[in-house]
Amino acid sequence: MKVVSFYRFVGVADAAELQTALQAMCEQHQLLGTILVADEGFNGTLAGSAAGVRAVFSFLQQTLDIVDEIDARWTDAREAPFRRMRVRHKNEVVTMGRADIAPHKATGKHVSAAEWNRLIADPETLVIDTRNHYEIEVGTFPGAVDPGTDSFREFPEFAQLLAEQGTDKPLAMFCTGGIRCEKATALMQELGFSEVYQLQGGILNYLENVSAEDNRWDGECFVFDSRVAVDRDRAEGGYVQCHACRRPLSTEELASTDYREGVSCPKCVGSLQPERAERLEERRRQVKIARTRGEKHIGADQGPPRS
Repeated sequence: MKVVSFYRFVGVADAAELQTALQAMCEQHQLLGTILVADEGFNGTLAGSAAGVRAVFSFLQQTLDIVDEIDARWTDAREAPFRRMRVRHKNEVVTMGRADIAPHKATGKHVSAAEWNRLIADPETLVIDTRNHYEIEVGTFPGAVDPGTDSFREFPEFAQLLAEQGTDKPLAMFCTGGIRCEKATALMQELGFSEVYQLQGGILNYLENVSAEDNRWDGECFVFDSRVAVDRDRAEGGYVQCHACRRPLSTEELASTDYREGVSCPKCVGSLQPERAERLEERRRQVKIARTRGEKHIGADQGPPRS
């Protein structure tokens, strides 16, 4: 089936009404996934048939007077990475804690994959990965700055500190699908940076359109569904996710004595509260019993929530 990630910053007159209509539309076409809607636009990932997804896109274009095609990242999956369909009304479609930022009015210059390679090769350009630290651990562009955030809400603090050091450097910013860096570049312009660029369609679009010999990506790309990560060919990668802390785990980390499936991993083993560790141990026991019976324990294959 198709797994499609998409977003658009666009003024929405009645986000609550759009939420209700979108939920019905997605259920009608038997789609699974999550869509967030807010006054600033929409952001979602859907799994299902290509025809069903395109019907949703057509509805959004007609409802919100979007004249051009909705940019989206299309990948294939062996099975649905989501268990249900949810459309949620939020203050922001990507939570930075700055609902006043309006990327549909002003944002960084979008650059293609080919332009991106030339841009990040310039030693004068400051390349910034706007994703969270645990995503960057899985893969990034060589030389990119890690803001050290665990949540996009922390990015404005990093941006303010960077601006205090001077705003004369050109910035090249990127994220998974483009939405975070689009809002981040709008913030950077507000802080005084005049030369700000963003990777069109994010990492996933880059991997889709750049040739193998020109590919500058190093590692895999973390995604917010049960695939955990995709490789340079956008196929399901080699990571799994810790049920306790939701961090991606490599083959080496899975072999660690600190890894206990469904309970803890080397990244969180010392930080779990005893009560939560006990609940996770009980869940692990129930999952193991279900497996021996050839059954599937409820929640055992549920993907992580979107960030």
